Amino acid sequence: MIGEGLTFARPWALLLLLAVPLALGALALERRRAPRLRHPRAALLARTGRGALARLGALPQLAVIAALALVALALARPQGRERAPRSAGVEGIDIVVALDLSTSMAATDFAPRDRLHVAKEVLKDFASRRTTDRIGLVVFAREAYTQCPLTLDRGMLRALVDALRIGVIDDGTAIGNAVATALNRLRESDAKSKAIVLLTDGDDNASQVSPLEAAELARALGVRVFPILVGTGGLVPFPSGTGPHGEPRYELRRIDVNPELLRELARATGGTYATATDRASLEQGLQGVLDRMEKSRILDAAVADRTTELFPALLRSAFWLAALGLLLATTRWRTFP
Repeated sequence: MIGEGLTFARPWALLLLLAVPLALGALALERRRAPRLRHPRAALLARTGRGALARLGALPQLAVIAALALVALALARPQGRERAPRSAGVEGIDIVVALDLSTSMAATDFAPRDRLHVAKEVLKDFASRRTTDRIGLVVFAREAYTQCPLTLDRGMLRALVDALRIGVIDDGTAIGNAVATALNRLRESDAKSKAIVLLTDGDDNASQVSPLEAAELARALGVRVFPILVGTGGLVPFPSGTGPHGEPRYELRRIDVNPELLRELARATGGTYATATDRASLEQGLQGVLDRMEKSRILDAAVADRTTELFPALLRSAFWLAALGLLLATTRWRTFP
């Protein structure tokens, strides 16, 4: 629990504290004006316990004044703002998945579905099983963007994966940018094991950051890159509209791939390269990532701000101080006219 300072919901009530020095002044004036009985034994009484009690004669009034000060503070409603981190306290890995959203992911060689649909389904299943791993998501085509930061919230991650569509990013394949963006998400991670899973079906053709430069940076940060080539290159079936009766129509398109680049990314960072030609091999490729990774302790970054009201404790203390003052005023500290 991390304190964030003290605030007052009604700070104007603190003006009531000005009554405290006035009350102390009035008490001091009253004690100076009070009549005193002089007696030859006064010096002797001053050296006894009864003399010490006499010097504490203002204790009941002081207790009541302190209680009034606490009531004034309580009326100002002091609040403590806290950030309570949700501790995962479990073994896990920090993984960022970089998913290709270029147009070629609409190819339907993963019959009867296209590549993106299968990749999304496998990714959601993978995330659901990995309950102790923090997983983030980067999407890319001509540019790369963070879709989801590292999280243990599987519901949020699944919803964000479901919302992915081809065409929301200008077409292209910026593998270097994708790796660099994923590294930015992992740069502040304190997990011992960190990985980037790169799901792509094409060759780099739009990066401002060279894929191999990004791989060198990943190696320097201790992050392994695990490229998975989705589908195969060459001529693949691609949707080209619908027929006269609404049935889907397909045409063959050539898709260029560069498996050697992906292998080099894996070699440079200590990861492994895999090829997925159907759902089963894609699932196997993701499982292979986990087989190579160690497990480490992590803490989920999600924190919740919480406001704590402090006035109840002040009112309780004021009550007991006032009660003590009144009790003392009726016992040994009782005054007589």
